[in-house]
Amino acid sequence: MAQGEKVGVADVAEAARRARFGALPERIRLADTVEEKPATVPDPARNAYNDDEWLVRTCI
Repeated sequence: MAQGEKVGVADVAEAARRARFGALPERIRLADTVEEKPATVPDPARNAYNDDEWLVRTCI
């Protein structure tokens, strides 16, 4: 291999790297990274459990 061929291959590889990684990606605004969803109605069955009920069932 001649010295000129090595330089040519290196130049091609460098050009490919610069084409791919030569610039930073576009900035993303903070407002574009937030997703808003409406709140749901609370489920009444979720808090229907009485925390002290186990005491009444097991001790009496």
